[in-house]
Amino acid sequence: MVCNLCNNGVNIVLDFDKDAAFRMAALQSPAGRALLARCGRSPDDISSIVLVEKSGCYLKSEAVRRIGARLGVPFPLLAALAEPFPLPIRDFLYDQVASNRYNIFGRSDACRLADSGAFASRFITE
Repeated sequence: MVCNLCNNGVNIVLDFDKDAAFRMAALQSPAGRALLARCGRSPDDISSIVLVEKSGCYLKSEAVRRIGARLGVPFPLLAALAEPFPLPIRDFLYDQVASNRYNIFGRSDACRLADSGAFASRFITE
């Protein structure tokens, strides 16, 4: 298994989400596939981060922006800086980072997909 950017993203959310507002699921898992279907996406589409809220489902840069806005400092500031840019430009940048993630962030053989410690309740497994 090779993890990097998504695993780092999960770690950032766990570390900066002091209100424990976010829960995570691997998109390949049964829970993740069900959430994708709920958002009208193919259960096999694991190409992007997906944020599921009562108000709707958000992908790519909009998901990252909305998550960042609810985390601790400095992420709300970064989210506010991104907001004025049109969604197609933000998504283009998101796609560029995603396409080059191994070159930018490297590779890791360990992923934090389900934590048995203090963050266990933050992972959706079913």
